[in-house]
Amino acid sequence: MPDFSVLIVEDQARFRDAFQLALASVPDIDLLGIAPDLPQGRKLFDQTQPDVLLVDLDLPGGSGIDLIRHAAQTRPQCDVMVISVFGDEQHVLSSIEAGATGYLLKDSLALDLAGQLRTLRSGGSPISPVIARRLLLRLAPGAGSAPTVPLLEDESAVALSEQESRVLHLAAKGFTFDEIAQFMQVSPHTVMTYVKRIYRKLQVRSKVEAIYEARRLGWLRD
Repeated sequence: MPDFSVLIVEDQARFRDAFQLALASVPDIDLLGIAPDLPQGRKLFDQTQPDVLLVDLDLPGGSGIDLIRHAAQTRPQCDVMVISVFGDEQHVLSSIEAGATGYLLKDSLALDLAGQLRTLRSGGSPISPVIARRLLLRLAPGAGSAPTVPLLEDESAVALSEQESRVLHLAAKGFTFDEIAQFMQVSPHTVMTYVKRIYRKLQVRSKVEAIYEARRLGWLRD
């Protein structure tokens, strides 16, 4: 018999498929359903009463934070795990304040999803390392009088080219690098060259960190 049940609310088909595949053959987890938008997610949540809600934030029909808040109010025993490309302070803190107890960036999902959900259900709070570091910096002594995240050494020197900016904007919308190459009508190698330049200029090592820094600098908007 399954130990706990899960409902997934995610709008991107490739992530829905990946989550379903990751949990389909796990005997201790009962996948109750998958919803592609906020209205269906709320309806399924009320119908199925899951033990764990796995929810994206940027959903058709509204914000996943509204569903997190609804879950906390109507089924407080339900654990909520956020899955998102957004790693900025506003999204993270708003999710936690609404009732989320775990927060994973989509770049982190190569990790064992079932294991992360088991940790969540057993009382832990799985959080992507880059987010945990931001939170620790925010809570560090003296953080109230200093910037939450250290500024880049010379922000005037890291301006992106038009092509680099376009790659970053498409990546922030959830497109893969291969899909970006098709949109821009260039080779995947060329796109990866732009990506490496972006990472170097922003002093980051992953797509999620690059999106975070670009949002912090005001180069990307929700």
